[in-house]
Amino acid sequence: MKKRIAMVTPALVLLLLLCAAMTTATFFYNRPLFYLELALFLLAVGVVIICMRRSQKYTHQLLGYMGELLSDTQRGVLTAFPLPVLITDIEGQIVWYNDLFRNVVLGGNDLYDGNIAQVANIDHTQDCPEKGINIVRSGREYTVYFSNAAKHEERLKVFYFVDDTAIKRLAHEYQVTRPSVAIILVDNYEELMQNAKENERSQIFAEIETIIEKYCAAHKAFIYKTDRDRYIAIVEKQYLEKMIKGRFEVLDSVRGISASDNMPATLSIGVGIGAKDLMESEQMARQALDMCLGRGGDQAVVRSREGYEFFGGVSKGVEKRTKVKARIVASALQELLESHDHVVVMGHRFADMDSLGAAVGMYRVARSMGKQVCIAIDPKRHLVAPLIARLVENGYGPAFRSPADVLANLQPNTLLIVVDTHLKNVVESYDLYAACKTVVVIDHHRKMVNHIDNAVIFYHEPYASSASEMVAEMLPYFGEKRRITRVEAEALLAGIMLDTKNFVMRAGVRTFEAAAYLRRMGADTVEVRKLFSTSMEEYRSRTKIISSTQIYRRCAIAGVNEPLEHVKLVAPQAADELLNITDVDASFALYEYDGGVSISARSMGAINVQVIMERLGGGGHQTMAATQMSGITFDEAYQKLLAAIDEFYQSRGGRQP
Repeated sequence: MKKRIAMVTPALVLLLLLCAAMTTATFFYNRPLFYLELALFLLAVGVVIICMRRSQKYTHQLLGYMGELLSDTQRGVLTAFPLPVLITDIEGQIVWYNDLFRNVVLGGNDLYDGNIAQVANIDHTQDCPEKGINIVRSGREYTVYFSNAAKHEERLKVFYFVDDTAIKRLAHEYQVTRPSVAIILVDNYEELMQNAKENERSQIFAEIETIIEKYCAAHKAFIYKTDRDRYIAIVEKQYLEKMIKGRFEVLDSVRGISASDNMPATLSIGVGIGAKDLMESEQMARQALDMCLGRGGDQAVVRSREGYEFFGGVSKGVEKRTKVKARIVASALQELLESHDHVVVMGHRFADMDSLGAAVGMYRVARSMGKQVCIAIDPKRHLVAPLIARLVENGYGPAFRSPADVLANLQPNTLLIVVDTHLKNVVESYDLYAACKTVVVIDHHRKMVNHIDNAVIFYHEPYASSASEMVAEMLPYFGEKRRITRVEAEALLAGIMLDTKNFVMRAGVRTFEAAAYLRRMGADTVEVRKLFSTSMEEYRSRTKIISSTQIYRRCAIAGVNEPLEHVKLVAPQAADELLNITDVDASFALYEYDGGVSISARSMGAINVQVIMERLGGGGHQTMAATQMSGITFDEAYQKLLAAIDEFYQSRGGRQP
C-alpha cells in the first residue's frame, strides 16, 4: 500500500511543477490571466496537500487496522500463498488481498475499499459450505472457501479462490457425453404386415427405417437393428436432452407413414437415463419400454432414478392381443387356485359395474373349484347398489364382505385377485393387499408408475375395453363345469357396457365376442339396461352439473362447488352426456368430495384425457380418465385443470384437433 502511494506522489509533484511553469509564463503575456491562474494554482496545491494527508492518514489507519488483525508472519504467509486470497471485515468490506488475487481474479485492477459483492455473490454471513461456493468471473471458474481469522473471528473473513476451470469443464464434458440406451420398437409391426399389400411392405418399412436412422444421425446416436421390428440406440446425454426437449418428434414422423388401409405406423421408445453403467441403462430402457407398451404404445418413456417421464401417446392404440394369452393366463390361474384354500377378490375403491362384474366372474371360478372365496367391497362406498341388490336377491349375500372383516379373519394361505386396477393406492383396501403374499392382477387400464409389482400373475391388456371383457374371455378356458349363471353373465355384461358406453367407446372385435359369449350364458340385455337406471334425485343432480358447463378450447368443463346427492355416481354420467355437444372433443366434471376435488374426464378420442389427468395425479384411458386431488379448493382445482389442458396443447405444438 505504501509503495503504491509513493509511486503516485512523484507524478503529482511533477504535475504541480508543470502548472507552476505555465502560470509563470503567463505573467509576461497577460497579467489578469496570470492572477487568475495563480489563484487556481494555489487552490489546486492546497487541495492536493489535503488529499495527500488524508490518503496517508487512511493508509496508516488501514495498515494499523491490518496490523491489529494480522501479524507480520500471517501477512507474509498470505502474500506468498499460492492461491488468490481476499480479506474482508465482518460487513464484507475489502481490507486486503494478495498480488495473485489482484492479477488473476481482478485482472490487474485494484478494489480496495470495495465490497465482496463486487467480486462474487457470496453470503459471507453464513458458514462456508463443505464443497465451497462455485463462481464464474471473467470466463474463469472458481471454487471459493472462506473462514474466520484465527485470532479475531468476529472481525475478519479470509476468502481463498481456487481456479478449477479445467477440471470443471472436464467434469461437464464427462456429464454431457454420458451414454444412455434407447430401445425403439415398431409396436404395430404385425398389424402393418397383415394389412399392407405385398408390394407395400418393403416400402413401408424402408421409410420407417430411414426416418429412424436420420433421426438418430441428427442426434449423433449409434443405432443397431436387433430384430425385424426392434432397434437399440446409444446416445449421449447432451443429444438425449435435445430429443426430450423436442418431445421425440420421430413419433410424429413415423405416424405419418400408413398402409393402404390408412393404418399408421407407430413407435414405442424406452430410454434409460442417469444409470451408473450401460448395463443398468439397458435394464432401465427395458422397463421404460414395458411401461410404454402397457400404456398403449405410440409414445416415448424416459426412465431415470427419479421415476418415469412420458411423451406422446396422442393416438388411439391398435388392438393387438390374441386368445392365446387369455388361455395361458387362465391355465396359470387355475393352477394357482388349486394350491390355495382361501381366495379374496377385490377391485378398486368406489367399485363400479366393471370392477364388480369382473370380481363376480372370478368369484364364480374359485367357488366352482370348492375354494372359500369372498368379494371384499366397502358396503357404504361404492357405485353399484342396483347390481349388488340383484346379486343378493340371487343368493350372493354371503359373498360380499367388508375389507376390515376380511383382514381380521385373513388366513395365511390366501390368494388375492385384484381386478380393474393395477395401482396399490387405488385398491379397495391397501392393508388387505399388503397382508396377502400371493397376488394376481387383472386389469385393462394403461400402465402407471405406482403399479403392483409383486403379482404372481399380472394380466394386463391396455387394448381391452374392460376388466369384465378380460374375465369373460378367460371363462371358457376354465372348463364347462365352471359355467357362470345368468345373473353373473349379466354382471359381466354390465361392466362391459359401462366402460364402452353401450359399445360405442373402445369396443373392439374381441369386445363383441365376449358380449356374445355372455349372451349365450343367458345375459338379458334388458335386465342389464335396468341396472343403469337412475332415480329422479340423481337425474336432477346430473342436470345441475351439466347446467354449469363452460367451453374451453373444445373442452366442456362442468362442476358445482356445493354438496350434491350421489355426486360420485352422477358426475361421470354428466361427463358422458357433455360429449353430445357439438364441437366438444373432451368433457370434464368437477365435484367436491372428501375434503378435496375429484374430476371425471371423457373424450371422443381426439384429446387424450389420460395425459391431462396424469398431470393432475390421476390416470385412466385415452377416452376415459379421472383424478382425485386432496387438500385443494374447487377454484384451485378448476384453474389447475385449465393449466393442464393448456399444457396438453402446448405439448402438441399448440395444435387443436
